[in-house]
Amino acid sequence: MGRFLSISSGSNGNCYYIGNERTALIVDAGVGFRTLKSRLAGAGEDVSSVEMIFVTHDHVDHIRGLASVAGKLSVPVYATARLHDALSHHKAVGPGLSGSRRVLRAGFESEMRGVRCTGFEVPHDATQTLGYRIDFFGTRFVFMTDLGYVPDYAYEYCASADYVIIESNYDIDMLMGGSYPPDLKARIMSECGHLSNEACASAVRRIWHPGLKGVFLCHLSKDNNTAGLAYDSSLRALASIGISVPEDLRLECLPRSDVFSMEF
Repeated sequence: MGRFLSISSGSNGNCYYIGNERTALIVDAGVGFRTLKSRLAGAGEDVSSVEMIFVTHDHVDHIRGLASVAGKLSVPVYATARLHDALSHHKAVGPGLSGSRRVLRAGFESEMRGVRCTGFEVPHDATQTLGYRIDFFGTRFVFMTDLGYVPDYAYEYCASADYVIIESNYDIDMLMGGSYPPDLKARIMSECGHLSNEACASAVRRIWHPGLKGVFLCHLSKDNNTAGLAYDSSLRALASIGISVPEDLRLECLPRSDVFSMEF
């Protein structure tokens, strides 16, 4: 049996945990070590079980705690060479991570401690942004946490996924009617920005396949979205192709700061 935990999901910090009795990993470390330890403990997991970290990109809400977490746990950090180079110059990480550096090649599968992982590029305005396909002892997760649109090749990674974690960042009416300056609104809506609820829902409709067990909507904007709006958009998209929730598929919005837990 394994556990999937969303430790934090949003601009306040992003961190996701997958573990079982053999090993555990986290995707991103946008929270500090003490927060990670406390939230894992609250869910009945020991932070010392984490044996590897995968990084999606170099925006601070995904790497704020990376140096402290990797240093205290003495675990490898996986990313591409390009992303590692950017991390080494980032004020939130710096050169101290070099001893933990492990290089992945985008598009190529690697195996570590029985976990098979493939990183693939997605469009976002960071130095480089990766989605991940993680085969965790036979249960397949796909993470696409920040992206302006879903490229065609990314759907191929979802085609055999059991669970997909995908961004549903903003409601277009809330964003356009909100207080953000025009340049920031344009950046969010760009092809290197974030996924709207509608764009996410369209992607979820295309991602669905008979083996898919769950879709988790992540990185919801505090200012430009609500869990209800995000959920309803994807729910309607699934209903349009005859998929019932929760009978056919688990659909969840991941909380911004609280822990979400699922056994698999």
